[in-house]
Amino acid sequence: MNATAAIGVTGLGVMGRNLARNLARNGYTVAVHNRTAGRTRALMEVYGDEGTFVPAETPEDFVAALERPRRLMIMVQTGEVTDAVIGQFAPLLEPGDMIIDGGGAHFADTRRREAALRARGIHFVGAGVSGGEEGALEGPSIMVGGSSEAYDSLGPMFEAISAKVDGEPCAAHIGSDGAGHFVKMVHNGIEYADMQLIAEAYDLLRQVAGYTPAEIADVFRRWNEGRLGSYLIEITAEVLAHTDPVTGAPFIDVVADAAGQKGTGRWTVQTALDLGSPVTAIAQATFARAASGRRELRAAYSGLPGGTRPPLSRTEAERFTSQVEHALYASKVIAYDQGRQVIQDAAAEYGWKIDLGTVARIWRGGCIIRAAFLDRIRAAYAFDRDLVSLLGEMEFAMEITDAQVPWREIIASAARRGIPVPAFSAALAHYDTLRADRLPAALLQGQRDYFGAHTYRRTDCPGTFHTHWTAPVRSETTA
Repeated sequence: MNATAAIGVTGLGVMGRNLARNLARNGYTVAVHNRTAGRTRALMEVYGDEGTFVPAETPEDFVAALERPRRLMIMVQTGEVTDAVIGQFAPLLEPGDMIIDGGGAHFADTRRREAALRARGIHFVGAGVSGGEEGALEGPSIMVGGSSEAYDSLGPMFEAISAKVDGEPCAAHIGSDGAGHFVKMVHNGIEYADMQLIAEAYDLLRQVAGYTPAEIADVFRRWNEGRLGSYLIEITAEVLAHTDPVTGAPFIDVVADAAGQKGTGRWTVQTALDLGSPVTAIAQATFARAASGRRELRAAYSGLPGGTRPPLSRTEAERFTSQVEHALYASKVIAYDQGRQVIQDAAAEYGWKIDLGTVARIWRGGCIIRAAFLDRIRAAYAFDRDLVSLLGEMEFAMEITDAQVPWREIIASAARRGIPVPAFSAALAHYDTLRADRLPAALLQGQRDYFGAHTYRRTDCPGTFHTHWTAPVRSETTA
């Protein structure tokens, strides 16, 4: 077989097939392969006229079809399947060749695989691809981790097939080894928080304001034209406006209220705990999904007393809707800021040089959390690369200031009425924790010293101290 393909894609499920089609549509010759040859033949039969494909039924033919340095993209299930595919193809490659994992791998696995293949002279690239099956075909956001040499070769391809915003590609080299998959993981963690916050806003508008799903859809359409403009707000309006064709009822009312998850939100929270990053809004959104599926536990709590729910007048409902908009916006800013923080913490831990302005830039299009205010985040980091928090940017700080009263009133109203708003509450608590002049952590440290002699620091002098709590006369000595 002649080596004519610029890149190859193995694993022709929906994502792999659409990425291969996207590459072919952009003028690249693409070798295609699947463990079961039927999928390869099906792609050629249905989409073969979209560009130049080189079908291959064996791993050997697939590799032989690739130009040197070979670029081989695997789009298979994460975990053991990915390792098996790497083990199948790596022996067929040579130093300087590239294996690109475009799946949703855990960044720690990507770091392990990159180190192992680097020792063999093969570049391993972890590419986080966001945008779902439509994005894969029409233009995703691509977060690339790996060597700069590999990106020099792959970058033009990924930038060509990515989404574009203001003419700029939504693809970039994020950093070495697992940096790309890490940022994609955090993207998904923010996505969990964003979706939960939107769901809580919907719940408040329905249960407190008394709006129908169709009326709430109109509210979200209005919001999408302003500062809350985003892909998730846009599709929320579509979901809420949809009518179930079987029953004629609002679609939202026939869907079981148990949310699934694929694990990336959980990975974000677990990793944040390891790094000591307070991603509380993301954590509460993840736990809210878990709680929604605990039917037996929910049944045990069902019927227990909650809050009161006096109805709102139409005028009161309109004011309440404005308050919810403030609360949603402020909480979203906090959730994105928490994601920014865990990326910074990971960069410091793993030696990655991640430009947060670049991350914001490539999240503006193609990905699920694309939102209008990401351009402001990009601009803020262009002005100050060392920005400690999004609230260090003047406009965000002013908006959070304006949101103070409605944000707090919304959460208080939800508590009085017994309506759960875990992500709203966590976002506000995070804000209040970080702005506080003094925290009750001093008491925690006193307790730790009492039962475990863990020592403490003082506010009036340097050093580490321990109090001898069980001594007749309690004294303090430097530990």
